[in-house]
Amino acid sequence: MSRASVELPAATRAFLTSPHTAAFTTLRPDGTPHVTPVRFTFDADTGLARVTTRAGARKARNVVAGGPAARIALCQADGFRWVTLEGRATVTDDPARLAEAVRRYTDRYGAAPPAPLDLVVIEIAVNRFLSLNLNRWSLGDVEH
Repeated sequence: MSRASVELPAATRAFLTSPHTAAFTTLRPDGTPHVTPVRFTFDADTGLARVTTRAGARKARNVVAGGPAARIALCQADGFRWVTLEGRATVTDDPARLAEAVRRYTDRYGAAPPAPLDLVVIEIAVNRFLSLNLNRWSLGDVEH
């Protein structure tokens, strides 16, 4: 996954660091959408969003089944303010990448995520942002 720094207005950065949940959308192997609430982190320095989960969770299985072309959408909303992050996703159980995901999650939410034996991290190389009512900011496609 190539990664690049993303310039975001201060209000958007603040919104993406406040302890909200988001709707995480993947596609099942039959092409139907699977939407689930998640906690996540976003690193504007790398353009990488992270979601920790179990390897056996439907969302992780959908990403694996989608292979290198697996795309997801992650939408955080608060009333009529929202931001959607889109990009290609991969699943990893690499210890260093898991540790980084857990560290960032703990920083954002004030507690470590659940730690099942099959913990993995879904990493999303974000290349599209959509938003509403965040200082009238909207950014279309961002090439990474």
